[in-house]
Amino acid sequence: MNWTNERIELLKKLWTEGLSASKIATQLGSITRNAVIGKAHRLKLSGRGKITKHDPKVSSHPSCDSHFSVKTHAHTAFLQSENITKHHTKIQKKHGKHSVISISSHHIHITLLQLTESSCRWPLGDPLNEDFHFCGAASEEGSPYCSYHSSIAFQPLTERRRVKF
Repeated sequence: MNWTNERIELLKKLWTEGLSASKIATQLGSITRNAVIGKAHRLKLSGRGKITKHDPKVSSHPSCDSHFSVKTHAHTAFLQSENITKHHTKIQKKHGKHSVISISSHHIHITLLQLTESSCRWPLGDPLNEDFHFCGAASEEGSPYCSYHSSIAFQPLTERRRVKF
């Protein structure tokens, strides 16, 4: 593609009018957008004119986006809290209604250095605080946790996943 003086003048004119490189390439014909950009760069054309944009249509209806977003987030939070409640209900049914109280009274509250192979390694509290400790109750055979914390940590395989194995 040869850049004639006429084409260069047309490029300069269209560039200062603010047309995009793609539109300039289309008007010049048989030239790519990148060729227009390269030539404009070599000619050191900088001062782009005002880019003509279409005014966005203003709707007569108020925007519903923010209302929808808040409603969606609230609904998601509700579903998550519902799932947590269902999970705790399942644990209570499995271990008895007052199992949380009885299990929490069985916590020995041991430190990291006091852990043994047969003690529950369920962390309790914030590791950055001094009162951080582990459950310490007797763990199940082959598990790092006691029966209560195992029921929280591990979920049984669903029927669908069980078939794959």
